[in-house]
Amino acid sequence: MDDTIERERQMSSSSSDQPVTNEVERTVKPPRRVPTSLLIGGSLVFIFIILAIIGPYITPYPFDQFHFTKKLAPPSAEFWLGTDRYGRDIFSRVIHGTQLTVTMAGIGTIIGVAIGLIIGLFSGFIGGWFDEILMRLTDIVMSFPALLLAMLVVAALGSNEINAVLSIGIVFIPKVARVVRSATLGLRNVQFVEAAEVRGESNSYIIFREILPNVWPPVIVETCIRLSYAVLLVVSLSYLGLGAQPPAPDWGLMIAKERAFLVSAPWVVFAPAGAIVLLIISVNLLGDGMREYLAARKTSDE
Repeated sequence: MDDTIERERQMSSSSSDQPVTNEVERTVKPPRRVPTSLLIGGSLVFIFIILAIIGPYITPYPFDQFHFTKKLAPPSAEFWLGTDRYGRDIFSRVIHGTQLTVTMAGIGTIIGVAIGLIIGLFSGFIGGWFDEILMRLTDIVMSFPALLLAMLVVAALGSNEINAVLSIGIVFIPKVARVVRSATLGLRNVQFVEAAEVRGESNSYIIFREILPNVWPPVIVETCIRLSYAVLLVVSLSYLGLGAQPPAPDWGLMIAKERAFLVSAPWVVFAPAGAIVLLIISVNLLGDGMREYLAARKTSDE
């Protein structure tokens, strides 16, 4: 009899302890792990930004200084990446070009994301004929290849750095607007938005105070993606003579002007091309890492 009572007590105590254990397991969340791609990509992008800021002050030579007796000199202790056909130090020109390329790509991306964000927010929230007109306009713009559209804009406005930046922003506006509109439509009928409407809040208040904070994750990822495409557009326009103009140390312009020496002096092309590849890979790693981190954060919050 005593054994039976003891077994019943053990069973009741174990059954009562089990929910507590499960509850503790549910409430204790493992720490978020920062993706390796985010660490590597973020570090490399940070280095490029630092070079863009202080690079022109630490180069061994001015980017336009000529060394006529050392034309097409190979890499050495004096010229780390060699010289071009005019005897200009390629290392100094690549570092100076970092500032030009990062600035142009960054500003163009900011313009496209900012305008596309506003268009996408209002289009997704207001809907109706307003949304229909804006989306058909974006369809028209997106029907053109990105490089072709940028070339048309620069050809119409003139070939210089400012117009190249504007063309990049114009190319990115419809793409960003589409992404933001999709995220806004998913939030249009959630409870906190409906509660704001019941309180009588204005559309601007609901868009910027209720919806905007919740669409930042896809906007951040899209910004990283657009930035990598912006770098490609900057160097492509310069390569075609529609972006930065000589003697600017633009990477695309350097490749265009020195491509004739690819066989006899390959360093004049490999140096700026390597910088382009490294910057694009860095931005792509940053974008992939941000997407992975934000997805893991959303999953853990749920």
